[in-house]
Amino acid sequence: MQQRLARGEAAALGEFYDRFAALVHSQAHRMLDDEDAADLVTREVFGHVWENPDAYDPKQGSMRSWVARLTHRRSVERLRDTHGGAGEPDAQELEQRVRKATTAARADYIVASMPAPLRAALELAYVQRRDYRQAAADLGVTGDEARRRLRLGLQLLSTADTGPTGSAPPGHGRTP
Repeated sequence: MQQRLARGEAAALGEFYDRFAALVHSQAHRMLDDEDAADLVTREVFGHVWENPDAYDPKQGSMRSWVARLTHRRSVERLRDTHGGAGEPDAQELEQRVRKATTAARADYIVASMPAPLRAALELAYVQRRDYRQAAADLGVTGDEARRRLRLGLQLLSTADTGPTGSAPPGHGRTP
């Protein structure tokens, strides 16, 4: 995909957009809490990818992580631009929003990275509101196995809120 983007293939950008647009827009919207600003960040991220396809370095992580990092960085810049020049309380509010958004991005990354059986169990329990017995039946596993998957998935998610000194997963580091 990167090579096709570097050659200027518009179809590659379309495929790239189809693959990552939901990630970019949802992450930007979560951080900015503004549909228009999220749309703008989405356009800016894909514009950056189109203009700088060689900026992606596979040695630094997956393409998904790179796009998430670009989105996070651009959203933080938009927050700072929007709240720049304001007094100290707004700076504190901004910092809280950035921390909250970073934690949400970490949680998204953890869910996307966890093994499919854990992710499926969490989705059944927390998105589709199934109890562990119903989740077990839907997954075709025992109740004990469903509880184990839910417990492990929740343990992984609990690491998303590492606080200001915690380290972020790849692609979700704090911006300099």
